[in-house]
Amino acid sequence: MALTKAQRAALREKFGGRCAYCGQPLGDRWHADHIEPIVRNDWYQRAGFSIPQRGPDYPHRDTLENMNPACPPCNIDKHSMSLEDWRVIIARSNEVLTRDVSTFRRALRYGLVQLNTKPVLFYFEQLAQKDPS
Repeated sequence: MALTKAQRAALREKFGGRCAYCGQPLGDRWHADHIEPIVRNDWYQRAGFSIPQRGPDYPHRDTLENMNPACPPCNIDKHSMSLEDWRVIIARSNEVLTRDVSTFRRALRYGLVQLNTKPVLFYFEQLAQKDPS
């Protein structure tokens, strides 16, 4: 779905000009993310393979109501995952960092960082908890 300038501006302000997921202020190059993914299947064509075009798996989800403003890092990290699948990935960050990043393990040993096991709440969920109306 190609958004008009007015739709894009309204979407950007949906959460006060902040990313719906991490809450950081949106820059000039923010993304319109599909909350429930449409799952595009054109990656192989973009990679140069000559395979017949296939549309997205869920074209009925390509609506403004199914979009959130997102910073590029969040939208790229979310990819075509559902919010719940992405939440599981984010929740594993402590495990992955501890397993794979020696600098992080050193920072843990010296008390420079602390592991936190609180539930993953996206910015739009935090806002909803503050304003239940």
